[in-house]
Amino acid sequence: MRPALTSVHDAVVIGGGFFGAVIALYLARQRGFKRVCLLEREAALLQRASYNNQARVHNGYHYPRSFTTAYRSRINLPRFVRDWPQVVKTDFTKLYAIAGRNSKVTSKQFQRFCRETNAQLEPAPPRLKALFEPRLIEDVFVVQEYAFDSSRLADWAARELRDATVDVRLRTRAETITQTSNGHLTVGVRGPQADLYQVDTRHVFNCTYSGLNQLSGDFSGTTTRLKHEVTEMALMQAPPELERLGITVMDGPFFSMMPFPPRGLHTLSHVRYTPHLHWDDERNVDPYARLAAHPRNTHVDRMIRDAARYVPAVRNAKYIESLFEIKTVLTKNEVDDGRPILFEKHLDLPGCFSVLGGKIDNIYDVLEKLDAEMLVALSE
Repeated sequence: MRPALTSVHDAVVIGGGFFGAVIALYLARQRGFKRVCLLEREAALLQRASYNNQARVHNGYHYPRSFTTAYRSRINLPRFVRDWPQVVKTDFTKLYAIAGRNSKVTSKQFQRFCRETNAQLEPAPPRLKALFEPRLIEDVFVVQEYAFDSSRLADWAARELRDATVDVRLRTRAETITQTSNGHLTVGVRGPQADLYQVDTRHVFNCTYSGLNQLSGDFSGTTTRLKHEVTEMALMQAPPELERLGITVMDGPFFSMMPFPPRGLHTLSHVRYTPHLHWDDERNVDPYARLAAHPRNTHVDRMIRDAARYVPAVRNAKYIESLFEIKTVLTKNEVDDGRPILFEKHLDLPGCFSVLGGKIDNIYDVLEKLDAEMLVALSE
């Protein structure tokens, strides 16, 4: 059994996904925090949303209705490729197709958007354009967009955290955050053996993604409204003609088929069929409990049927299994599909921050916010 109260930590990071791991490393290495503790409820790092996603390193193309999100991706992609070259998959051709009907952008609008964001765009060669149904697709382009291997990223995180002497505690769940009389914060923790103990600290970084508002105690939750979805990513073995391709049809109720490096497969996702259910965030409704109770009946037949209307070769893809996960977005961005970060400083709980990123490249936006916060702290 651990003691009722451990020694004071400089910081506790709750959540061992990609964002939590990088923040813990930033605090230990860039900010010189000597005692950083990382709490993760799973048995290993980067096992939830960091793994169960489309594995896309965005370059802005996906967000023609949110210039800010697109612009940030354009800035962040080369930085991500520079910092994590060992996890980036570039040996495939990425195609963006513009649907002729029901698309929120036309081919001319998409081309203008790419010019304005200085995003590389080339007409697809005839052999690739021939993969698409011409009656339903207005235009097809070759773009510069990549995928990432989350398993390699998890290996990197475990190794770097160990080298930085971050205290990583797996199978450990934070339950409460309270303020102490001396101005510190106490995190109530449930350990691997269901043992309860406390960790005293000066800073808490809540990086629990869908679980941001499931902490109790003095933690009052985020002021930013959140929405959750139970989502399904279908893992497919692509037919030979699609094996070295990534495909996204824009911009509406369409689909993407992207390489998924951890398994050597492709993900098939669909705007209409990937979400199984959704709800507005509530403090007393645990998103992960809802996911655990979900029957997980696959929508893959509907995904394949609709996607094959646009790319007939999708009919020859072999379904392997599905990845189910909670996806959390900011309610205010439902209209423009933007994916800004959430970075909330809890004024009623000094030293406590909540962080959520919608895309992997958002990590640089978070680090910029952290730099600004640390400069303010040093000036006080």
